Amino acid sequence: MLYKNFGDLRLSALGLGMMRLPKSGNGDGDIDEAKAAEMVDYAIRNGVNYFDTAYGYHGGKSEIVTGRILSRYPRESYHLASKFPGYDAANLERIPEIFEEQLKKCGVTYFDFYLLHNVCEDDIDGYLDESKGLMRYLLEQKAAGRIRHLGFSCHGNYDTLKRMLDTYGQYLEFCQIQLNYMDWHYQDAKARVELLNERNIPIWVMEPLRGGKLANLPRSAAEKLHALRPEESVPGWAFRFLQAVPGVTVTLSGMSSMQQLEENVETFRSEQPLNREEFDAAVSVADAMVSGGVLPCTACRYCTTRCPAHLDIPALLALYNEYRFSGDTSVAQELRELPETAWPSACIACRSCEGICPQKIKVSEAMADFAKSAGLR
Repeated sequence: MLYKNFGDLRLSALGLGMMRLPKSGNGDGDIDEAKAAEMVDYAIRNGVNYFDTAYGYHGGKSEIVTGRILSRYPRESYHLASKFPGYDAANLERIPEIFEEQLKKCGVTYFDFYLLHNVCEDDIDGYLDESKGLMRYLLEQKAAGRIRHLGFSCHGNYDTLKRMLDTYGQYLEFCQIQLNYMDWHYQDAKARVELLNERNIPIWVMEPLRGGKLANLPRSAAEKLHALRPEESVPGWAFRFLQAVPGVTVTLSGMSSMQQLEENVETFRSEQPLNREEFDAAVSVADAMVSGGVLPCTACRYCTTRCPAHLDIPALLALYNEYRFSGDTSVAQELRELPETAWPSACIACRSCEGICPQKIKVSEAMADFAKSAGLR
């Protein structure tokens, strides 16, 4: 396992994200704890020492399961990260309550790493509202040793990231951003990397595979990359891309199966960053995919918490992407096998999901187009 220095710590370059754990049922909270435990055990035995969870992952169950599994190992043998859910303004009214609840759910007395979660255009005003006392409280917890290192995750644009750094940069030790070769241009991740490097803020990576999209490329795209580096797997290209980006310290991957974990661990046994030609080729492949109209959903499921129609929006967007990209007419038949209340035509276009979507997807427009294209109304 590759390791990166962070102060006096040696962090595994690959971190295990506890957002997409294997499931035993269809519900977001139906975690298959036995399979998750096997994955954590394999990860630890192979050098992974960073585990990332959050208050809202798996419908609030991720912290509980993560804590239960990690309790089997010496506390000093791993680094545990969780996050404050300030993206929901109501949570800013009960900061101490939530923090104490998180410690209890995880079964620990301190967090190695703690983040302000999902700073973006829609919630930054709340995060920066000093009357709420969030930063003051977190710094008190850090002084008391209950938070070892404080940072934030940011899905916001460049200006939002800069505003956060300008206000609280002196207190924030690391920043977690969405970074991959699809977003290098599409969401201007390049500019965010440059800003963080200028501020000497270490970079944590989320969505390195863009919700799995960069692990399952169209055949023509995969062939283009294979011609340049035949020995590299398609997912490996995404990780080697990140190894070429300055400032990257920890790359988080939300793995759902032992096979994914084994393959990623194998990739992180060595550092083989893309050269300039390979780097440019990866970016051009992604640019072509985006221009082809693929919606950049990562299945984070924040949207489902806001949907009054209770639609499985990520699943519908995945089908929509398949339909648009491949023209596969069997997708329409697959939709018809679902109850009508689960169809894209059941979307009431309230746009509540769009306000919380990190990718700024116009979900209501996609649902309307999908319903029309599939002949559902």
